[in-house]
Amino acid sequence: MARWSPIERTLREQHGPLLAGVDEVGRGPLAGPVVACAVIMPHDRRAIAGVNDSKQLDHATRVVLAARIREQALVIALGAASAREVDRINIYHATVLAMRRALQRIPTRLGAAPDHVLVDGKPLRTLGVDHTAVVKGDAKCYAIACASIIAKVTRDRLMTSLALRYPHFAWERNSGYGTAFHRQALAEYGLTPHHRQSFCLDTQVSLALDAISPDSSHD
Repeated sequence: MARWSPIERTLREQHGPLLAGVDEVGRGPLAGPVVACAVIMPHDRRAIAGVNDSKQLDHATRVVLAARIREQALVIALGAASAREVDRINIYHATVLAMRRALQRIPTRLGAAPDHVLVDGKPLRTLGVDHTAVVKGDAKCYAIACASIIAKVTRDRLMTSLALRYPHFAWERNSGYGTAFHRQALAEYGLTPHHRQSFCLDTQVSLALDAISPDSSHD
């Protein structure tokens, strides 16, 4: 992403220079929280070369870019929703909750609220703030891409830290996603407090069925 997008320039003209890009990571894993990030980048500086949707970047590149984003950002605010919250309110509402928590930290850190909010995806009725939603915004809008990178690097570091306490699941490699190794470890060691039970139920049933020989007979 070589420059600010036209939609970002238009939104700044309409609302003001403090445009917060918001994105989340961790909707799909079997374990760990959903992590959201809100970033306000300085409008009078050129976009950082190489910034893109975090899913399009390798780990080393994300880490380098995250450091550059942190150097330039006017404010970076993080929010999360735990695995228990995902189970209690479902992944959609947990995602919105993580985004709200990130946005609520901006006034404290910056001393001012954003002039406008730009989010990846579709409009979020319960976000609680006026916002503009852009489908695949993490690949189209600079501010959202910056938020995507920070959120991804933050969550990966968290899962690597948790992996030290739960080494059987290799979270330092899979970030809690349902890889074959992770699923097999679930079958052997069961759930941890950081697993999303609502996500793991189908996995455990599938593993149990796989363990039954097709020619097994039962009275």
